[in-house]
Amino acid sequence: MKTFIVNADGTTGFKEIPKPRINSKQALVKMIANGLCGTDVKLLHQAFKGFPKSIYPIMLGHEGVGEVVEVGADVRGYKVGDKVLLPFVDPDEELYPGLGSGWGAMSEYGVVWDKDAVYGEGEEAPDCAYAQTVLDPSLDPVDAAMLVTFREVLSCIRYFGIQPHESIVVFGAGPVGQSYIKFLSLLGVKDIICVDILPEKLEIAKEKGATEVYNSKEVDITEVIRKEFPNGVDYVLDAVGAPAIVNQAMPLIKDRGKVLCYGVPPVEEITIDFSKADYNWQVVYQQMPRKREEGEATEQVMEWIKEGKLVVKDFISDYYKFEDSIQACQDLLDRKIEKKGIVVF
Repeated sequence: MKTFIVNADGTTGFKEIPKPRINSKQALVKMIANGLCGTDVKLLHQAFKGFPKSIYPIMLGHEGVGEVVEVGADVRGYKVGDKVLLPFVDPDEELYPGLGSGWGAMSEYGVVWDKDAVYGEGEEAPDCAYAQTVLDPSLDPVDAAMLVTFREVLSCIRYFGIQPHESIVVFGAGPVGQSYIKFLSLLGVKDIICVDILPEKLEIAKEKGATEVYNSKEVDITEVIRKEFPNGVDYVLDAVGAPAIVNQAMPLIKDRGKVLCYGVPPVEEITIDFSKADYNWQVVYQQMPRKREEGEATEQVMEWIKEGKLVVKDFISDYYKFEDSIQACQDLLDRKIEKKGIVVF
């Protein structure tokens, strides 16, 4: 099969490798689509925590959808023909010597674990199995790659504990920020302010439910937020993964307010200047959403979709053929993808 790889020097390309092997508790999946993500940007720049240059080249992709083509002997939760979320290709020194994995969903085949398989005493399904769920047949399997972001975002909102009566400033109106704004609006949060530097992204943020939007290149964010919220806001959310936002948030949050950071920043150390902050505050990181919590978010996401409150296509702007993955990643790096970009096999 072909897999799409990133080399240690940042160059990309395709590599021919064997199909992954499955054990008795796994299913083999033929890939249908994979969503592009900010995590991929960091992996392309060799700037993602836990991925030193020494493990490159790596297989890219972690927002996959595919169709089950083979099941292991102990599998109970999947059958051939099922469409499933989140197949991965793990590193395998025997099959793929010298090749690391950035989850590997930009490959022609992947693997899912079955949480419902027959496990012996002392055995347990890995966490990823709880998010590797069967797709509702009503969903377009290509567009369903967007559900990976949706579930992560909703699980994070639940973890952060944001309530309807509270106020939040969201920095960033990319696919993640757009999803946060939409879900916060659906959950009844009344004060949702979005900050970005691109006018077209701010327009999308308004469509998704932001009550106010500001271009940080045009206004003093601290001044306008403090004018509207003299005591500060309850939360500032970094939906970009930019360490500088933590310091931008300090003068915005109220006493006992929280700065929420979603995703893995490109650096592993930051210096916080809290000279303009109140005395009591928290910085909360959610660098890697827990897979069980992602799986638990599926039901609510699907409910919104079926009710017509959440339209998946509204969050997708670009589709690429698998053979055009090099261009897709370049467009991602060049910020040419307005919403979500999806690679189609």
